[in-house]
Amino acid sequence: MRQVIIIAGKELRDGMRNRWVLATTALLAALALTLAFLGAAPTGTVKVGALAVTIVSLSSLTIFLVPLIALLLSYDAIVGEVDRGTMALLLAYPVTRWQIILGKFAGHLGIMAFATVAGYGIAGLALQWAGNEDRGAWTAFTIMVASSVLLGGVFIAIGYLVSTLVRDRGTAGGIAVGVWLFFVLLYDMALLGVLVADQGRTVTAGGLNLLLLLNPADAYRLLNLTATPDVGGFAGVAGLGARTGLGPAVLLGALAAWVVVPLAAATALFARRQI
Repeated sequence: MRQVIIIAGKELRDGMRNRWVLATTALLAALALTLAFLGAAPTGTVKVGALAVTIVSLSSLTIFLVPLIALLLSYDAIVGEVDRGTMALLLAYPVTRWQIILGKFAGHLGIMAFATVAGYGIAGLALQWAGNEDRGAWTAFTIMVASSVLLGGVFIAIGYLVSTLVRDRGTAGGIAVGVWLFFVLLYDMALLGVLVADQGRTVTAGGLNLLLLLNPADAYRLLNLTATPDVGGFAGVAGLGARTGLGPAVLLGALAAWVVVPLAAATALFARRQI
């Protein structure tokens, strides 16, 4: 365990040195503050709390931004060090390959967690300071921030899997962009097309549930837009959440599985890779 902590600390220091932590935190904070104060402007008319509107807006932003940041952090975590020759040096120390994977993952997840909590937390505190108190929505806000970190962990794990599958950084970068496009944009477009064409003849409710869980972005969206009644009603997907029957525990379990399975596959592949 000591080796894992040491490697995680190295990744955190590298993130600080390369300004990854500062840049990611500043980006998330700037966008969150913009959505918090500009996006919540109509709340006085529609009688919805500012924090509930902010949660809906930030959830949509997170689906696009956090997976991209996570993939950029992780796509060359293995192949990049192999190309630079530093992986062979690292393996010369008394450390196993699974410890390298787990330590790097912990370090990158730490960067993602700090940036997300700090960036989104600034927006939440700013709304509180401005007098936009909505105590009922704070639970949903906490769930949104925690699940955003978990979503980042999903795509960090996928980035590690990509990094162990390929032999050069360019290929890893291209695949990472393709993964982002597939899960964030193309999957839902294809699913919508299938549902429209099927008209309920083949795709059952259980089949739809499975298809939604096969995309971590959809699991994240459903979790945050249906977890609490206030946010779900404003988001307009409360009915969908009720029909799917996918509760918060199932959705959180799906996101956790999306972390464990790619990370385990990356560990197994890296264990057999020739350096």
